This record gives sequence, C-alpha cells and structure tokens, in this order.
Amino acid sequence: MPVRMKDIAEAMGVSIVTVSKALRNHPDIAIETRDRILVRVKELNYRPNLMARSLVTGHSELVGLVVPDLVHPFFGEIAKALSHELRRRNFFLIVSSSDGDPTLEQAQIEHLLAYRLDALVVASCQTNSMNISRVIQQGTPLILLDRSFPGLNSHFVGADDYKIGVLATEHLIASGRTRIAHLRGPANSVAAQRLEGFRDTMRKHGLYLPEKYISTKPRDSIHRKTGRVAMKRLLALKPRPEAVFCFNDAVALGALEAAADAGVQVPRDLAVIGCGNYHFDDTLRVPLSSIEQGSTTMGRRLAELVLEIVASNGTLKPSRETCCPLQTLRGFLSPSRYSFCVRICATGSCRALRLPGGISLP
Repeated sequence: MPVRMKDIAEAMGVSIVTVSKALRNHPDIAIETRDRILVRVKELNYRPNLMARSLVTGHSELVGLVVPDLVHPFFGEIAKALSHELRRRNFFLIVSSSDGDPTLEQAQIEHLLAYRLDALVVASCQTNSMNISRVIQQGTPLILLDRSFPGLNSHFVGADDYKIGVLATEHLIASGRTRIAHLRGPANSVAAQRLEGFRDTMRKHGLYLPEKYISTKPRDSIHRKTGRVAMKRLLALKPRPEAVFCFNDAVALGALEAAADAGVQVPRDLAVIGCGNYHFDDTLRVPLSSIEQGSTTMGRRLAELVLEIVASNGTLKPSRETCCPLQTLRGFLSPSRYSFCVRICATGSCRALRLPGGISLP
C-alpha cells in the first residue's frame, strides 16, 4: 500500500501540515525538523500525490505537449529544449503524438487535461479551431505551436513562415534561376504562408509561375516519398523547372533522390532548397541548402511563456510571437543581403551563381 503523508506524520509525531511544509521547503518550519522529515520520507520512499497537491496549490507543475510527429527533427528539438528549460524551474513535460490524426489529437488533449496541466502546447493538425477552442473555454492556458487558426484568441509561438517562403525564393533567384517550382505542404497555416511568400516573391521579380510548377496538397508532407513522387512529376514537365523550393527538408530529400534517379545533377541542372536545416543535411552526397527555423529557440521561448503564464495565474494576455534566430551562413550567399528573422544555410544543392547587382560569387 502506498505510503501516505498521514503515515509519515504519525511516525514522526508531527502534524500533517508540518510534513507538508517540510516537503515544500516552507520557511515556517525549523530546519532540523524539516531535515528529519525529509530523511524519513526518503526511507519510506514516499511519493506525493501530485493531483491532490494541485488541488491545494492550484498548480500541477506539469506542461503538456502534443505534436503530429515525435520523430520529426523539428518537433523533437523543440520538445528537448522545452523540457530542458522547464526542468530548471521544477516543471515537467508530458509529450504526446497525434500522428497527424485530428481525432487522435483530440483524444490525446482530453487525456492530458485530466492531469490539471499548468499549460498545454499544441502543434495542431485540426482543419479548424472548433475542437482546439474548447481547451481555452475549459480554462487551461493554451499555446499554439507552429500552426495557428484565424480568429482564435490564443498564445502562439512559431516561425515567420511567410518570410521563410520569401527568403528561400530570393535565394533561388539570386542563384540565377528563373523557372522555379514549389513542392508544397499540407492544408495548414504553415504551408499556406510559405506558398504565399513564394508566390509574392516570384511576382515581385516578374517571373512567370505556371500552376503546374506548384505541386498538389499532399496528405502527408513529412516523409521523403512525398517529395520523391512530386519531383518525378515536375521533371516530366516541358520545360522543367531549374529550381525547387521544398516545404521542408524531408520533402527536399525525396526531391534529391528523384533527381538522382533521373540523372539530373544538383545543383548544375537543378537547385534545391528545403526548410528545417536538419542535422543530417551536411552528410548527404550533395549537401542540402535549407532555411533554419530556430526550433531550439522556439522551445526555450515556449518554456519562458509557460512560466510567465503560471506567474500571472493564467491572466497573461494572448500574444503572437515569431522566433528570430541570428543569421549565419554555411555556403555562398552573404547574410548581409537579407534582413529576415530566419537563417539560410546555403550548401551544395543550391549554389548561387550570381547575386543581384551583378556581384559574382567565388
């Protein structure tokens, strides 16, 4: 039978309140008494009832995180940074995956809410805000991660996806390409904003953009197969694209595989750029150029926001925040050419041939 606080109090000849204060390091208790109680607690292997404590204190020191894919490097790095920062303040993270299934996501959320979370972070795969808005109505502080919904009054932390689309497209144009295609993402705000940034940049430079140069919405944009299948279709077009902006690095890897199978040399015949700057990108036969989203920065900011919400007792007004990593460069474009709040990592798959203004690259 589990040891109760009452058992410790009776064994020590003190009140339950005294034991409770010792466990919470309350200043009203003598140091010697606290130390004696803590020794006894350790001997009996006592574990406090967190649910009961949360009813008394109003805080569970638990934070929930629901993401569509735990294996995806972007969400994995966010979870790692978020968990690390929370642990430093004695908060703990419960992580769950929806596998990109809206029904499963809702079930996972309902299960997590039973833990009386201090905050819930969700990278939602829902097509609308109806289900997710119930979390706010229930009173649990909600932070949307990466994906947002129009009109939903909630905290949000993510990348500036419109500027990601702009930056990737500007980079391809600067490399001397004019026939540029886009392998788009699924039906969510992230993919929509990146596509909008791509379209607007092409329009700004007066470049023709056939609709066939934009792939159809995939059901799953995470795996290589999506990029491989979509790239094969693009390579069959006449004229075929000279460059491709891929929704993320997984899609870009599939695109590189399809190009290799077709005998298309990257970057000589085709420039490819992805998004995410995954750790394996520089181990490829042709290093993949990519946009850095700042996943670690997002994780840290999420932790800061959770602590701010807890400190305000849930009264902190919702805010929308986009993370702005420092600009760095692994390849051939000068970072001073851009002023966006994302980072470009230019490598072999997207070598720039000539910058705007006639500046040649070595």
